[in-house]
Amino acid sequence: MSAWVLPDHLADVLPSEARHIEELRRNLLDMARCYGYELVMPPLLEHLQSLLTGAGAALDLRTFKLVDQLSGRLLGLRADSTPQVARIDAHLLNRQGVARLCYCGPVLHTRPGAPHATREPLQFGAEIYGHGGLEADLEILALALDCLKVAKVSAPGVDLADARIVKALLEDVSLEADLLAQVHAALAAKDSSELSVLTRTFPNASRQGLLALVQLYGDETVLLEAEKALPPLAGVREALFNLKQLSRHIEGVSVSFDLADLRGYAYYTGTRFSIYAPGASDALVRGGRYDAVGAVFGRNRPAAGFSLDIKALVGVLVAPPLRAAIRAPWRNASDLRAAIAALRAQGETVVCVLPGHENEIDEFHCDRELIAVAGQWVVKTI
Repeated sequence: MSAWVLPDHLADVLPSEARHIEELRRNLLDMARCYGYELVMPPLLEHLQSLLTGAGAALDLRTFKLVDQLSGRLLGLRADSTPQVARIDAHLLNRQGVARLCYCGPVLHTRPGAPHATREPLQFGAEIYGHGGLEADLEILALALDCLKVAKVSAPGVDLADARIVKALLEDVSLEADLLAQVHAALAAKDSSELSVLTRTFPNASRQGLLALVQLYGDETVLLEAEKALPPLAGVREALFNLKQLSRHIEGVSVSFDLADLRGYAYYTGTRFSIYAPGASDALVRGGRYDAVGAVFGRNRPAAGFSLDIKALVGVLVAPPLRAAIRAPWRNASDLRAAIAALRAQGETVVCVLPGHENEIDEFHCDRELIAVAGQWVVKTI
């Protein structure tokens, strides 16, 4: 095998795309800061027990594992940053009120999440801890949409669901983990036949409610249909009320509902949302409420958030033009060096052309040139 061949679903990022990713990363972090979210940087490696404890156990098969040569303990390369941020909120910050936190860094997956996906996403996310009201759900969804707006994503669409609906329908049903996973898979695939077989011994209200969920997707009329088709359980009523409130506050984008949607991580406890855009084969953003995420770290307090993969986001955006730059000659003259330094201090990109390389093209579009005019170095348009 050639030394330059990378493992499957891993790739180098070349200059134009790398610049786009980095500029987008900065813009997303700036948008989160505008909302009052503070940046945290959890480590890429942690003790495996910490990464997979509690809600993070769903990430077990996605997590690379290795042995720490210092301690001999098993370590994991994070597959998702949310459990780490929950640990930071619970143990390091330990604030009594609201904590708004954001992050951006690579995560690693043992297997790609989709046929053409990378195993090394660059995950950006924002999370709000300490408020259990609908206001936090609204804020996190608004921030997610503003992040896509600053990224110049055209015509995004929001799909809403709520984890409490399925949980309420299964509350009186005793299920082993394997059967529960099969029920979830049948709901996600909208496989009525399989679901009918799996639920044949369930109480009638639960069974009929689960079978009804398979058909409950579409526009806002889905919520009206759900009120008629689903049993009047407290968890179901609360979920439908919250979905109505969220949809009324979303402006300028299309909104749909899929009440059987169980995709994503298993730690969601309430409202969930996915945001799609033309050209994307899967959701660009996933988020929602996950109140129990910090319980294993000793603080079971409300939490809501979202995350996205900047690499996947860049893949559906129009590539930006080459960065405008100033071309300058290469000379060891103090006045030229001073002129170049002054331009760079102003934020300009100045590319010094090395002897013999005057006609080469790179990542920068040199639309101006630094030339000597009457003993002074001046910038002229090319």
